Amino acid sequence: MAATASFLMGISKAGLKGLSIFNVTLMALAFGAKESTGLIIPLLLVGDVFAVIYYNRHTQWNHILKFLPWMLAGILIGVFVGKDLPEKEFKISMVVVILISLGMLIWWDKRKSKAIPTHWFFSGSIGIMAGICTMIGNLAGAFTNIFFLAMRLPKNEFVGTAAWLFLITNLFKLPFHLFVWKTISPETLLINIKLLPAILTGLFLGVVLVKKINDRNYKRFILIVTAIGAIAILFK
Repeated sequence: MAATASFLMGISKAGLKGLSIFNVTLMALAFGAKESTGLIIPLLLVGDVFAVIYYNRHTQWNHILKFLPWMLAGILIGVFVGKDLPEKEFKISMVVVILISLGMLIWWDKRKSKAIPTHWFFSGSIGIMAGICTMIGNLAGAFTNIFFLAMRLPKNEFVGTAAWLFLITNLFKLPFHLFVWKTISPETLLINIKLLPAILTGLFLGVVLVKKINDRNYKRFILIVTAIGAIAILFK
């Protein structure tokens, strides 16, 4: 299960966004929910570094600077209140927010509108939810997908911008997992080394697959997988 999760993680980091819920679920089944949140961080960083190197030229820093402060604030909230949040209620509210946001994106797309959300409340609310979810369960993908889709980023800009965003936020989370939650240890790092071949295989396959998908189908893929992932959260 861990090897399959790492393989899918590589594909996701290489550009096929929206698969994170399946990675997280498989890791939680293999190692336990809380333990897996820290164990997965070094693997995520491997994927982030690969994606940053490969897609760096496509990065749109204006969108990162708009979204990142809110996401970092959400991570800090997640650090201190994550252990006490009622899990069932949190899952339900998160799924509702994701599905409503997806509905808005589909509606905008059907209208053929070129407008993008510019009010700070949109980036702020999505960013804080992404930060809380990434700290508690590495589940920011659905929210960041919604934000970047709303910004109408083309495929390569979407992947390159997300790559830098997740590299920064995963590095920010690292000391909290090491020193506050203590979910990263020499034992977990040894497991990470054993899983490296699986994530590297996924990374290279993901690059090949992304090249074969045009912008329109890429957007449809992200919408569909994000919706499936949102429902899957309820069963995690």
